[in-house]
Amino acid sequence: MYLEQRIDLLARLGEYCLSKAPAWEAARHRAHAQNGWFIPEFIEEAVKQIATQFLQRGKLEEWAARYELAAEPEAVKTVGLIMAGNIPLVGFHDLLAIFVSGHRQLIKPSGRDEALVRHLVGQLVEMDERVAGRIGFADRLNGCDAYIATGSNNSARYFDYYFGKYPNLIRRNRTSVSILTGEESPEELAALADDVNLYFGLGCRNVTQIAVPAGYDFLPLLEAFGKYQFLSDLTKYKHNYDYQLTLLILNKKYYMTNGSILLTEDASPFSPISVLHYVHYRPGEAPPAPEASDEIQCIVGRGHVPFGRAQQPGLADYADGVDTMEFLKRL
Repeated sequence: MYLEQRIDLLARLGEYCLSKAPAWEAARHRAHAQNGWFIPEFIEEAVKQIATQFLQRGKLEEWAARYELAAEPEAVKTVGLIMAGNIPLVGFHDLLAIFVSGHRQLIKPSGRDEALVRHLVGQLVEMDERVAGRIGFADRLNGCDAYIATGSNNSARYFDYYFGKYPNLIRRNRTSVSILTGEESPEELAALADDVNLYFGLGCRNVTQIAVPAGYDFLPLLEAFGKYQFLSDLTKYKHNYDYQLTLLILNKKYYMTNGSILLTEDASPFSPISVLHYVHYRPGEAPPAPEASDEIQCIVGRGHVPFGRAQQPGLADYADGVDTMEFLKRL
């Protein structure tokens, strides 16, 4: 199966993702039933992002040409892929990169995000049965030539232990932040609400901390975040909100809220579900430089990733800033 044929299949898969095929609708319903955090609105958003930013023929061809990929690699290797399950289809980019590179892959999907990825791989096999020899699933990834694994900082230590002697990409906890000047328009603040609230803030590209100038007026921000007021109607989210609110009250810690999200001052870039941390910087001084931290996936704001685009990465926006395709090309 040559590169051109693989890209053709992926472009067809992109069309399928945007369809209302009954089997695809059923798979999305299963995904929501298996994981209450995968609400239909967020599954729809993740699928649309993959279909429009990843599974477009022109974008795939340009991406592959950048690495001067051969029609087939000189040596086809087997890559073990351990997927995370924090947001819908979060591991799809790795699956895509391995498939485009021409290598085989064995996937261990997360139990929290299994229905969608298995269905899409099954759809590729229906389009071309040769895909079954390229993409498989396994509970144990023994005997692979290389590994790509995504998980928590704790699970990464196990990945290092088991896969350290093989070529590997091991990803740990990351999050994203935003730098505000106080001059943002209502439209920019509404777009920032997407960066914060999509997928309940569980993705590494979700903004979980903002840096604001001293004296910043939070009211326009809280009003802009009202577009996600519906989250407070969801039981799983509301339980987290109530729990975090109780902790803030018991600890006598200052907070602000619009009824669906809590804002509190905290130096940690990682915040719990339903909470957004903030830090201050003095006007006239340079804002914090979080790009120096290996915990930060991306920075949102003027001069950085545009507001509202954190959850719209392109093919070359690699997790942890490590070029996955270059890693695969070197195998």
